[in-house]
Amino acid sequence: MFAIETRNLSKKFKDLKAVDSVSLSVKQGELFGLLGPNGAGKTTFISMLATILKPSSGSANLCNYDIVRNQDAVRKCIGIVFQDPTLDDELYGSENLDLHGRLYHLNKKARQKRIKEVFSLVGLTQKAGIQTKNYSGGMKRRLEIARGLMHKPKVLFLDEPTLGLDPQTRRTIWNFIKKLKKEGTTIILTTHYMEEADYLCNRVAIIDNGKVISLDTPKKLKKKNKAKTLEDVFLKYTGKFIRDESASSVDRNRNRIRFRH
Repeated sequence: MFAIETRNLSKKFKDLKAVDSVSLSVKQGELFGLLGPNGAGKTTFISMLATILKPSSGSANLCNYDIVRNQDAVRKCIGIVFQDPTLDDELYGSENLDLHGRLYHLNKKARQKRIKEVFSLVGLTQKAGIQTKNYSGGMKRRLEIARGLMHKPKVLFLDEPTLGLDPQTRRTIWNFIKKLKKEGTTIILTTHYMEEADYLCNRVAIIDNGKVISLDTPKKLKKKNKAKTLEDVFLKYTGKFIRDESASSVDRNRNRIRFRH
């Protein structure tokens, strides 16, 4: 069974084709990585799957729901951990989670039960009554993951979840992600850390100029390209030169994920 299926999914902004006829399938319970340079189309692709952007052409199903015709059903199936911080720093950690539960219409009893569960999962039980502004960067990322899990999503999007974190905190979050995978959650991970994708992902798709240019397990990609690391594979497909940031800003600035209920 597939959690996500796309068929020639495309998104065009005037003269720019941000996503160009992408067809792929993600199995239920799979941890699937999306790798690509800035502006490659990753965020636009995820935004369409999350019903934030409407495709220009093609189609996609998520949890057996069409992303255009069944938007409300799709939104109930997904959780998102954004790249940019979206927590309310003035609220306690538990209040951030409670607010999210209310948005998903969980009753009080269900919210209280789930808050305890997800705080335990991410190791923040003792920090529930502390204002979020007093959390460290790593604690905030863990709280954001906990928030994304409040409504028990079948598919979880992690948009560069360990960006800017120290190695110890990054490794801790890796362990949380692997635990989620064992519980059967389908995870879509975007990251610029190649060792992260190599360590976590069942399969990865390398995207550039809106197209999937390679897709396989990290091990097979390295073997096929006679490469020691996934970073070597990535650079082989996408090049070693620094990209024009003005071009990549189209994908970053137009399509930042802002989840709407």
